[in-house]
Amino acid sequence: MWWGVAAALLANVLYSTGFVLEKRALAALPEVDVRRPARLLRLVLGSPLWIGGSLALASGFGAQLAVYRTLPIAAAQGIFVSGLVLLVLLSARLLGEETSGRERYALGAILLALLMVVLSLREGSDRVSRSAPAPLILTVCLPSLAAGLWLYGAAERRARHRHRMPTTGVEYGVAVGLLYGVSSLAIKGVSSYLTTSDLAGAVIDVLRSPYPYLLLFTGAFGLVMSQAALQRCRASLIVPVCTTVTSLFTAVLGTLAFGEALPHDPVRLTLRLAGTALAVSVLLVMPKHDAAPQPPIVAKELTPP
Repeated sequence: MWWGVAAALLANVLYSTGFVLEKRALAALPEVDVRRPARLLRLVLGSPLWIGGSLALASGFGAQLAVYRTLPIAAAQGIFVSGLVLLVLLSARLLGEETSGRERYALGAILLALLMVVLSLREGSDRVSRSAPAPLILTVCLPSLAAGLWLYGAAERRARHRHRMPTTGVEYGVAVGLLYGVSSLAIKGVSSYLTTSDLAGAVIDVLRSPYPYLLLFTGAFGLVMSQAALQRCRASLIVPVCTTVTSLFTAVLGTLAFGEALPHDPVRLTLRLAGTALAVSVLLVMPKHDAAPQPPIVAKELTPP
């Protein structure tokens, strides 16, 4: 079980590093647009820094497979959320992004939530599920994908209005978070087929399941959507919102779909539920808009009397 905790923390490092590298690369590129995905891909694939960030993210997905083999879904999400602290620190150091006092309080709540979730774990007493009915997974995932695409489109339409306050990216983060939530369930599903005894049979079983096709869809759309949002908004806010939505989605719906039971011990149950609720509060306290830029102060020209 503690190998799973270590893998989750490693995934946090890889995800945070990947997002920051991609954000830094996007800052040097021309404006990208989700309505021109071919141009977007051509631009980002021409940036070595962006490729490095995407490789870090891909490695994070690999670590996530190991996590889902050893930890319950709800516990894993509580640990994944802790990566937001590293993300904000890297954003401040490498991107020069500043966080507000409210956002710093939210990060403190995340650290407390991580501690509570880790304390709720007990070796040998948490059952890790290996499968879920495909119709149930599709029932959960397909409406979520539709909702994410609709919300992103609505945010794009509102962003084109010139006189709106500059958005922090909360709507973008929620939309991409729904897609990545579906992707997280698909990764959990793929992890259930991993085996060292019959690799060929495992590959065939995976291809017969809905999981690789959900991963392809969320990977393609998530890539285009996340890059456009990252270029426009602060990584130190959009990524925490995305991560919080993904973790909540996976913890609640994933636990139900894969039939993983919560702890029976009242103290451990309280720690896990309270830790998850505290992580969700991050999304609720995030400001919806950045402060509008102040107009420059122009000194008045003094005229002689």
